[in-house]
Amino acid sequence: MAQRVYLVVLFLCPGLMCPLVTGIFMDKLASKKLCADDDCVYTISLVRAEEDYNAPDCRFINIKKGQLIYVYSKLVKEKESGEFWAGSVYGEQYEDHMGTVGYFPRSLVSEQHVYQEANKTVPTT
Repeated sequence: MAQRVYLVVLFLCPGLMCPLVTGIFMDKLASKKLCADDDCVYTISLVRAEEDYNAPDCRFINIKKGQLIYVYSKLVKEKESGEFWAGSVYGEQYEDHMGTVGYFPRSLVSEQHVYQEANKTVPTT
């Protein structure tokens, strides 16, 4: 009986370890981004969502029409890619602390206030 358990474990372990070893790799959205500083931590602008947006994967954020979003970086548009900005959503549930950070399409927001120019080009990771 013990030998059967060992054999089952032996066959299952490589299968379980495989996803941990290989991981899931997603295509890069851009090679460079524009920021206000070298670390992309300072706010560039405040934007308002003009439409709802449902995030397609974990790199993006969900936004609802009317929500305010603080922008920290703007991806440099490449050939066939869309134009995406990175920021954090603020709303009723995020009154006193930072909300979720991620990418969203630039075409779905309107800039409300520019705090500083995004004049530092930084490579994306």
